[in-house]
Amino acid sequence: MPLPPSRGPLSAQMLEVLSGHSAVADFRESAQRAAVHTEPAAVLCSEDIQLTLTLLYELHLQGLSGVNDRWEWDLDLLAARTALEHPFERGLRDMVKPPTFDRNKIEATLWKMAAADTGPGLSRYMAHEATLEQFRELLAHRSLYQLREADVHTFGIPRLSGAPKAALVEVQDDEYGGGRPERMHSALFAQTLRAVGMVDGYAHYLAVVPAVTLAPLNALSLFGLHRRCLGELVGHLCAVETTSSVPSKLYSIGLRRLGFGRAATLFFDEHVEADSVHEQIAVRDLAGGLIRQHPERAEGVLFGAAACLALDALVADHMMSCWAAGVSSLRDPS
Repeated sequence: MPLPPSRGPLSAQMLEVLSGHSAVADFRESAQRAAVHTEPAAVLCSEDIQLTLTLLYELHLQGLSGVNDRWEWDLDLLAARTALEHPFERGLRDMVKPPTFDRNKIEATLWKMAAADTGPGLSRYMAHEATLEQFRELLAHRSLYQLREADVHTFGIPRLSGAPKAALVEVQDDEYGGGRPERMHSALFAQTLRAVGMVDGYAHYLAVVPAVTLAPLNALSLFGLHRRCLGELVGHLCAVETTSSVPSKLYSIGLRRLGFGRAATLFFDEHVEADSVHEQIAVRDLAGGLIRQHPERAEGVLFGAAACLALDALVADHMMSCWAAGVSSLRDPS
């Protein structure tokens, strides 16, 4: 991940730490103060805190450009991340309330949540009205997740056993192209970016996506990096898989309307077919299997799904509101 411009004092201080120009203990104390003095709801939309969390989480993924990998397990950075995670998670749990449920009917509840998702409003707009510039903005928002698609969900594999583990491996095998690197979903998304005239570099658009886009990315990292959140991670994947096929079909329609061919649409065409299969595996075999093994994970599964849907809806609302006002949904990095 390229190092972006800071968005406030905390992210600026972290960048100074990583460049060797500031003491990491001072940054830890600043993060702890920010966690205490920032309301949980405000953390969700804080450009400074969301960027800081993104950088802290990236140390556990593909890393930060020019930053020594030893920072990944630095105790002061871990303490800073933990401090910021507390109000971030509180903000999520205050905002998102999973539905009431019967542990014997979790699968039906997950399907009902997917059916109630309002996300297709954005995809219908993309299919029939969006300009090329708006399509490029959508792809910029999605690029941080899609260019590492499946990676964070993979953290769940060693934490599962039996049938749920096999189910997640089956889904992830498709996500990673079945052993063919050119068919990896991240590679297909990179192809879409190139086809519409955008840059396909990992996290290239980090500097221009707002906090509302970083928050869902960070929520997934929170779920993936904490074993206590295994249920939330599984629920998140269920929400992704059960709400992907219809929007993907509409995105393909929109790109074809704008004159693009298979190079641009293959990523979305692949998700129309693959996710119609994945959703069955994710809900019945993965989530259902996990809850049969560990009934206490049920609430976490539903919270993870609800958080994914709610945060994605905020991103969609942000884009649609900006475009209705005639302004870009992306930030000015300067």
